[in-house]
Amino acid sequence: MMKRKMVPLIIFFLLLIGLGTAQAQPVSSPPWLAATGAAQDAIILMNVADGTSRTLRFGDQWHMVWGFSPDGCRVLFSLSDGPKLGRAYTARLDGTDRRELVQFDELPPDDWGVWEPQMSPDGSRIAFTMIRQKTGADGLPARTTHIAWVPPEGGEPTFYSRTGSEHEPEWSPDGQWMAYLSYTERVPGADVLATAAPTPEGQASPPGSLLNEADLWVVSADGQTKYQLTDFPTGSVRGPRWSPDGFLVSFIYSPSPNNDTFWMIGNAQGAIPTQLSYQWNLILDTTWLPDSSAILGSAREMQGIAQSQLWRVPLVGNADTDASRYLTDPGIVAADYPRFSPDGRWLAFRSEYDLMLLDTQTGQMTTLLPEARGNMPPIWGPAVQGEC
Repeated sequence: MMKRKMVPLIIFFLLLIGLGTAQAQPVSSPPWLAATGAAQDAIILMNVADGTSRTLRFGDQWHMVWGFSPDGCRVLFSLSDGPKLGRAYTARLDGTDRRELVQFDELPPDDWGVWEPQMSPDGSRIAFTMIRQKTGADGLPARTTHIAWVPPEGGEPTFYSRTGSEHEPEWSPDGQWMAYLSYTERVPGADVLATAAPTPEGQASPPGSLLNEADLWVVSADGQTKYQLTDFPTGSVRGPRWSPDGFLVSFIYSPSPNNDTFWMIGNAQGAIPTQLSYQWNLILDTTWLPDSSAILGSAREMQGIAQSQLWRVPLVGNADTDASRYLTDPGIVAADYPRFSPDGRWLAFRSEYDLMLLDTQTGQMTTLLPEARGNMPPIWGPAVQGEC
């Protein structure tokens, strides 16, 4: 059983002091862990080494943290006026020098927005989902979404995708590739939720209804190479996650809503996807173990356990029987959003909305700040040399 205690978490690092005239070497500082609380009124930054924290507030808009610059000195986030379309920004870790990233004057300000910005590993590009809203022929708002990017200092967007319904950009660990989802519409079967082969146009039930389903695509960072990785005739893909070694992309495939299975595929045109589970359950989120040996997934109704738990999903065999629980502490309830620190030392995740921290070396588990309680993923910054 894991050991538990309440914050602050204090971990003492031993420093080796050189003798004689030897010069001190730069020390790699532990990464910040960022989170957005349930109120979405601030970004909380936590230092896992000494238990200190700071709160960043940028007005009264909804806050959402997405990442850090590779040097760990800037935080990447979005702001929105409630449910309205938002904007993406970076700022220093003390909240100063806020910079808006995307400039776009082809539409009125209220008719475009930015979502899920992702910093490339080398910091040279920030990819995101560009949302544009226009009035359709029926007089109703019609939105298009495209994967685009800007340089770290911001600017006009350059588009990777052009079909108009793309989401979830995910950089490969080396920054040379990006996985994303592209949605297409099809006429459903007997009802809009049925798992059925496409039917001829005009035979949808109810008339005019369409299913919007996604497949997985990959594009090179320079935009010159693009190919489709999955091609399921029915059902939808979500949650692409690169293995830390960059060879594989895991994803969740749902033949019908809320009926999920674990899959993975190699990053190569024409690669054949591998199914890792067969019984339907509800998969909430996934990540990879730091050594790329397995997927760590949060799932409900797996192996007869109703509540969501963290499962180690092996890359061979059948996860329905071969997956094992990563944590067995009975105090972990409704586990979700697992995220490893860059060095693999720490695992942050949510347990019934609390933000938890596991030291994978000692097995010690901590409940982090109450204000970090919420229903959004934690974000790790990089381990950096020296101070910003």
